[in-house]
Amino acid sequence: MDLNKLADALITDKDVKPLDYYEQRYPLRNLEKGAQVTRLAPSPTGFMHLGNLYVALANERIAHQSGGVFFLRIEDTDEKRKVEGAVEVIHSSLKYFGVEFDEGADLCGEYGPYYQRQRAEIYHAYAKELIKKGLAYPCFCTEEDLEKTREYQTENKLLPGYYGEFAKCRTLTEEEIYENLKAGKPYVIRLKSQGDVEKKSTFHDEIKGDITVTENNQDVVILKSDGIPTYHFAHAIDDHFMRTTLVLRGEEWLSSLPIHIELFNVLGFRLPKYAHNCSIQKIDGETRRKLSKRKDPEASLTFYREEGYHKQAVKTYMMTLLNSNFEEWLLKFPDKPIDEFKYSINKMGKSGALFDILKLNDISKTVLSNLSAEEMYDFLKEWAENFGTDEQKRYFDDKDYLCKVLTLCMGIGGKKRRKDFICAKQAVEFISYFFDETFAPSYEYRFDGAIVKKILSDFKNAYSYADDCSAWFEKLKVVATESGFATDMKAYKANPENYPGNVSDAAEMLRIATTGLANTPDLWTIMQILGEARTLARLEKAILAL
Repeated sequence: MDLNKLADALITDKDVKPLDYYEQRYPLRNLEKGAQVTRLAPSPTGFMHLGNLYVALANERIAHQSGGVFFLRIEDTDEKRKVEGAVEVIHSSLKYFGVEFDEGADLCGEYGPYYQRQRAEIYHAYAKELIKKGLAYPCFCTEEDLEKTREYQTENKLLPGYYGEFAKCRTLTEEEIYENLKAGKPYVIRLKSQGDVEKKSTFHDEIKGDITVTENNQDVVILKSDGIPTYHFAHAIDDHFMRTTLVLRGEEWLSSLPIHIELFNVLGFRLPKYAHNCSIQKIDGETRRKLSKRKDPEASLTFYREEGYHKQAVKTYMMTLLNSNFEEWLLKFPDKPIDEFKYSINKMGKSGALFDILKLNDISKTVLSNLSAEEMYDFLKEWAENFGTDEQKRYFDDKDYLCKVLTLCMGIGGKKRRKDFICAKQAVEFISYFFDETFAPSYEYRFDGAIVKKILSDFKNAYSYADDCSAWFEKLKVVATESGFATDMKAYKANPENYPGNVSDAAEMLRIATTGLANTPDLWTIMQILGEARTLARLEKAILAL
């Protein structure tokens, strides 16, 4: 069979150049010894999974700590999955969490194009070369043909796939091939595998260590009928010419490793290092399962932005999942930037990373408690502008007022900072009672309405905005005493049955009347922030509601 003639008949792309051209076009990168070139290579689906951030952080740390390059490649070979604006989502989502690329899709870079559909001529050139070498061939099998084969293999409990006796087009004669081409039958290009499943070898995975790999014997598709490559073929060529040194990817690709090893071999390329990370999992009842984008809202990066988790909190939490020694480092150096932590691929877990939103919340509380009132104001404002209601956006019209609110609620200036806030959404909802538009109390008191009404009325008549905290509390004690409430806590604890309640119960009534809540930060300070007119108006409203 004239393989050169066959290659020309099957690959008609006129843009194909000699293979040496591509080696010169994409030379070895001029980097220091030990520098790693890593990549993130998602499909443009518009959905960014927490796992994408997990892998992106690992790749970015490995590249930048070694003085290397981290790039973005878009694997858009499946046109059906493409979503408009998906690449912008990738950039904006990762940038928000402090992960940026050095080069890649929609950025500059000398190793592009970084969209696989724009690299068709390179794939065609190498597919043509494999055909010439007798290492690839056309397959005219229909989907119906393939389905029949799958059914037969399933019924007879045979290894599934296109190989050996089931690779029907592998042995087509030259005459049969050209007859099919003349008839206009669609075809794909398959690798003519040289592997033997009886042969096994040891492969070193950068995370899992030494693993046993069986040789590939599948005649996998390398070019689809539209001339677009499959992931297997494209990634081998792209990682070679983009000079990737380390491929860090999910462990679901382990089963494809034999195919990829063979492809690099037949293409004559040096195999990069591979590291297969475990999936992010969660506890669901009594079982442990993979975090699912269909079942778990926290699987999407959008969830963290909509809820308003601080990017530093999410990044810190992700680092606890990525490296087993990170938490120990963080305890020693709580004030150091995360990027100073020496990330190591050897410290990545060999079993699944367990997602725990309660732990993330604890980290988030700590991160937010370390912000100044101004920093918190800016953080909440950014969230509100993107995800808040119109009423919440107006909270930020008076910066001085809101900063006073935040200073109180965060315990700034006190002996110990408060850790009430987890995320922006919760924080903005928490402070809603400071604003009349969103103040909607339910007035749930623990005492009889007549008693509550008397205490509220007496305090309203005695209240003065000019009172300091001590004078304010003395007036509260007088009001409480007049209603029979105890102001001597020792006496109350000794004989609680002699009193309807104590002064703290009276304070709770005032608290509910002015904030709608039974538990808040210091009530005197709240009234100082609300101002005299608003405080008195709220007391009057509460009295009328009784």
